[in-house]
Amino acid sequence: MKTSELGGYSMTKSSQTLMQRVTGASKTVLTIGASACIAFTLASCTKENTTDATEQAPVTPDEAIVQPSETAATSSETVVQGEKIRIAAAANLADVLPKIVEGYKAAKNLPEQEIELTFASSGKLYAQMQASAPYDIFLSANQEFPAKWVNERPADAPKHEAFTYTQGQLTFYSVTKPVGELNQTTLAELLAKQSDAKITIANPELAPYGASAKAYLQSQNVYDALDSQKRLIQAENIGQTFQYANTGSVDYGFVAQSQVTAIKATPEQFYILAQDSYPAILQDGVVLSDAAVATDFTSYLLSPAGQKYFADAGYLKVK
Repeated sequence: MKTSELGGYSMTKSSQTLMQRVTGASKTVLTIGASACIAFTLASCTKENTTDATEQAPVTPDEAIVQPSETAATSSETVVQGEKIRIAAAANLADVLPKIVEGYKAAKNLPEQEIELTFASSGKLYAQMQASAPYDIFLSANQEFPAKWVNERPADAPKHEAFTYTQGQLTFYSVTKPVGELNQTTLAELLAKQSDAKITIANPELAPYGASAKAYLQSQNVYDALDSQKRLIQAENIGQTFQYANTGSVDYGFVAQSQVTAIKATPEQFYILAQDSYPAILQDGVVLSDAAVATDFTSYLLSPAGQKYFADAGYLKVK
């Protein structure tokens, strides 16, 4: 049997043949591996270039508009649950705001996010803000208080701008006497002639709904008479105003239409005042902190999803 030497070892002819086959196969594997590496490198470069091109491409105004359903889907992936945020809200929002909070948590997939709500008159809440109350968002019942905060806030406070989130309606309400068939003329006559009737409004100095109610009564030339006859019962805020009227503690109340809507009052129990008969109740808000959840919540509040809650609750669409 013939032999050959390789590296000092003796090999048979059959062994030589086997070695040649292995060597050839190894070369083939190396060739394929090199080709795969080159292809992978080219693919990575192509993907990187495509990503850069996509990120740097200009966005047109139409492309920048995202539909509500898309917003809910993408935001839930990017918004991270944060620390508890606190919202200072006008008393007229007591019925609708909790629903908006729950809607926000569901839409953003943040079921454990803590959002604390404090309801009071806008003026009282503003005074608390001036005293450094730890609120993250202020939702007023007018535009004046948020604008005042923007102009007078501490130098180190976050520089967020005010925004209009809804418009309220003023309603004449009673649980003891039918008022559904009134109009502006007959309402003025009723207030002037029923000398023993008690009427409640929110404090005009602190509550925007009270300020609009006072302006309405003045335009009908009955405010001074009601005040001098001590028939005008002043409540601290619109929440207390509704409480007085809804329990029958007074005969009538100038309340928020949202409150009447919330209890599903019957048509004869309320009369919605004409929009042009009192100063428009445009309600503004402002973010007070740098909390990411606070900013994200206000975006939801202004979105079509958030605005639908206001429309269903008896508020007017912001023009």
